Amino acid sequence: MSDRETTLPAVGLGTMGLDGEPGVESVHTALDVGYRHLDTAQIYDNEEVVGRGLAESGVSREDVVVATKVWADKLGYDDVLSSTTESLERLQIDYADLLYVHRPIDAYDPERTLAAFDELVDAGRVRHVGVSNFSLSELDEARDLLGAPLFAHQTELHPLFYEPELVSHAQEHGYHLVAYSPLAAGKVFDLPELTEVAEKHDTDEASVSIAWLAGKENVVTIPKASGEDHIRANLAAADLELDDEDVAKIESVEREEELFPE
Repeated sequence: MSDRETTLPAVGLGTMGLDGEPGVESVHTALDVGYRHLDTAQIYDNEEVVGRGLAESGVSREDVVVATKVWADKLGYDDVLSSTTESLERLQIDYADLLYVHRPIDAYDPERTLAAFDELVDAGRVRHVGVSNFSLSELDEARDLLGAPLFAHQTELHPLFYEPELVSHAQEHGYHLVAYSPLAAGKVFDLPELTEVAEKHDTDEASVSIAWLAGKENVVTIPKASGEDHIRANLAAADLELDDEDVAKIESVEREEELFPE
């Protein structure tokens, strides 16, 4: 395993829903155009697809951050160890750069679950530990219990569901906030506040939402895309520079809609 320092690019590829040969091609395309962070999960049932896309891409394994997540029914100590081994086999990799607790529910036991994650780090099967869909109190508990530093918290974040306290916590404690569903399942296109900002910059609402997130300290985002045009556009959105007025306009959205409540 390389001893290089892991960094998370501003935009990675979310892969939920990518499957079959088209999914392999999407992963391959994303890597070809410059993505270096692939995000999957056991519950997505596509780790094999992501692994094939990486293996067939010609991009060096060492240059790509590969992240997956242990689902809620596999969070017992022994199940974390065995299911992660199975994930690595499906992904065709010797180690994961980032392994998440997918949700702190079901079999999640903070002490035993996180001890298993630390064991995987010590064994060299995982480089970094992350958690997903955690509350502030659950984040603090995990940080206290983990031997390894908390590297990332993945959570739903978009203009219709913005929790600034989670962003502040990541900034204060020096870990990454990985924002999923940044386009709110396409609902960003219906927000006049984002349309106004998009027209100002001669772009679209998706690019505005991605740029808004990627422009925050310690925040990266992982929009899902399958077609080459959207894959390229999402990556390029990180280069869009928004001013304070733009940010205020986006954060003035009052309607709230969480897509993936527990």
